[in-house]
Formats: sequence, structure tokens, C-alpha cells
Amino acid sequence: MRLLLIFFIIFSACDSKASKNKASNASEKKGGQQLTYILPAPKTNGNISVEKALADRRSHRNFQNKAISIDQLSQILWAAYGVTSPNGFRTAPSAGALYPLEIYAIVGNVEKIEPGVYKYIPEEHKIVRTIDKDIREALCEATLGQKMVREAPASIFYSAIFSKITERYGERGRERYVYMGLGHSAQNIYLQAEALQLGTCAIGAFIDSRVSQVLQLPANEEPLYLMPIGYY
Repeated sequence: MRLLLIFFIIFSACDSKASKNKASNASEKKGGQQLTYILPAPKTNGNISVEKALADRRSHRNFQNKAISIDQLSQILWAAYGVTSPNGFRTAPSAGALYPLEIYAIVGNVEKIEPGVYKYIPEEHKIVRTIDKDIREALCEATLGQKMVREAPASIFYSAIFSKITERYGERGRERYVYMGLGHSAQNIYLQAEALQLGTCAIGAFIDSRVSQVLQLPANEEPLYLMPIGYY
């Protein structure tokens, strides 16, 4: 009888721990100096049709002082460049499936995520922190004072490693294919934001060198696009 009681206590504790881990939408890891969040799994079925999202899509430049959730950020990042097949294909097409874009989440006010800049890792659907502070004010200045960059709780930022595509396609890859892929991905963000009842606005007006400096981009990455995200 005593052995059965001990077994029951151990089993209950393990089952409770497993249930708690399963219920958690995201895990946080602090390996070394890089803070990493494993993002909640994206949804592939929603309540708003593609047609409805297309009809309602607009650019929004004013945002409420209201946090977005980690689930919303996860869904937007997945829509932008998430992996959708075992072959590594993603939500947005890319010439030769080379995927030269790099995507960052600029976090200021997102539930369960510390402020900072995070690089999106599509293959593992996670974000890894590259800057451990809120940089929205500095980024606002680098984008010619566009206040939506400062006010939005988060932004999605695109850079590109052009060599990933020019090695195969030469200058045509640089002049055409990278920007075609950027457009595909950015439109996904517009539609996904609309489906989540959030707003965004694509920004291309900024000082490249200052943006690269604020975001501490590697030398082989060139800045392309910025999309603030939030409630409007």
C-alpha cells in the first residue's frame, strides 16, 4: 500500500509538470548572453478570409499605447517568412528558394517578451535577442522622425544578404529578385496584421547607415524595410 502511495505521488508530480509545460505557449532560454524565445506555434486557420483581409487592408500610422501578445508577434513573423514544409519552403516565395531576407522583431511592448531587438530564426520558429534594450526612440530618429516607429509596440525589420542570391543570379538577383521576395513577405504581414485586428505601415524612408548602426546589423546585411505593428 505504501509503495502504491509513493508511486501515485511521483506520477502526479510528473504529470502536473508535463501539463504545465504543455500549456505554456512559449519557453524562454538564457543561454550565455543571448536571450531566446521559442515562439508559440502559428495557426493555419483563422476567422477572417483572405478576401476580407484584402478588402480591409490599409496602412495605419497611429498606434494605441497597448501591448500586443506574444501569440500575435509569433503569427506575424510566421506569416512573413515562416517554414511551411519539411523541404524548408516558406510562407513567401523566393527565387530559387534561396531566401536572402533577414527578419528582426523590434520589441518595445510585447507581452511576455523583454524589450530589445530579436532576430527571427524561421527554421526553429524562435527569436534570439541581439540588442538588450528598447531602441524605438533611436530608430525613430533614424527614420526621419516618423513617430509611428516610436509609438508602435513592435516593428518588423527586413535586411538582406544579397550574396545569397547574386551567387546564382548575378545582378538580376540584386536588382529584381530580392525586392520581389520582399514585397511578397511584406504583403503577408499586411494581411496577417489585418486578420489579427492590428495595423501596420511599410516604411522605406530612412537613413540606411543610421538604421544599420542603431540595429547593429552585420556588415553583410543591407537594410530594406520597416513595418511598425500595433492596435490603431
